[in-house]
Amino acid sequence: MAAPAPAPSTLELDPKYDNYDFPTTPPKPQNGHPGYLTAQQQAQVHQLRLLLESEGYTERLDTLTLLRFLRARKFDVELTKKMFVECEKWRKETKLDEELPNWDYPEKKEVFKYYPQYYHKTDKDGRPVYIEQLGSIDLTAMYKITTESRMLTNLAVEYERVSDPRLPACSRKAGVLLETCCTIMDFKGVGLSKASQVFNYVKQASGLSQNYYPERLGHLYLINTPWGFSTVWSVVKGWLDPVTVEKIHVLGSGYKSELLKQIPAENLPQQFGGTCQCEGGCELSDMGPWREAEWAKPAKWEKKAEKADTTAQTAPPAVAEGTQLPIAETADADKAGAAAPAAA
Repeated sequence: MAAPAPAPSTLELDPKYDNYDFPTTPPKPQNGHPGYLTAQQQAQVHQLRLLLESEGYTERLDTLTLLRFLRARKFDVELTKKMFVECEKWRKETKLDEELPNWDYPEKKEVFKYYPQYYHKTDKDGRPVYIEQLGSIDLTAMYKITTESRMLTNLAVEYERVSDPRLPACSRKAGVLLETCCTIMDFKGVGLSKASQVFNYVKQASGLSQNYYPERLGHLYLINTPWGFSTVWSVVKGWLDPVTVEKIHVLGSGYKSELLKQIPAENLPQQFGGTCQCEGGCELSDMGPWREAEWAKPAKWEKKAEKADTTAQTAPPAVAEGTQLPIAETADADKAGAAAPAAA
């Protein structure tokens, strides 16, 4: 017997952190999701935020973010706090928030010759489609072009761009809250000789996803899986949460009909059975609602960086301690001081 659908509830927003400009109601009732929280779950959001604030955290404390972390830890507040703190520590160590606004990856086109990884349009639910083609991976050749550190930083930057601006734009277009992606991992060309280097990198990438970007997976289609993959899959499953495993569809070469059930033909690249042929190649187009003027808006991290730049440009030059001001400036300062009311 199926579990009853959770009862709808009003999502309690915090005006200090929650200033969303996109829908916050999910497309269907799901326990622990916005609009379908129990009184206890809502209290756990407040408890987690207070605990994090008490330790000095001020960023990423909005309700939707805290809910994603709470769902990843089954609403255990202490475990969720630990996960959040570890994520913030990683962000600080990698200087991700500094890298994000200025990230430049000029080697992308060359790297994509060996490892295409890209977001491309949306599935039938309106979610971003993410595609990885593992068959061409040649880490030796790639590390002559870039480094493992830069590859992982680029992956993290793309996850940040999923959070904002991609998913907000998709939510505006769909009219409902979308928090997950539809992922295709193509194993065509991955033989046993490449398996070790492919899966070592995939393990690192999946760890980054699970630990620092929880609750972002909607569907994962593993296509063109090679002979013997079932053995490898039994290992890979051990890295993943059981809830995540339920979202994964392992397909062989006869995958096209399954993909087209979830992704419109016009949004799916031709090489995977769709009809899309973006000029210059789908893998470099980054097409989606986040590129459509009707739905796209600057990301919050872009606005923050722009504001910081503007403040830096308009701020008066710093005066070193002990520097003698010109007489005219000193007099003006004295007049201003005399006119100012005394501090209470």
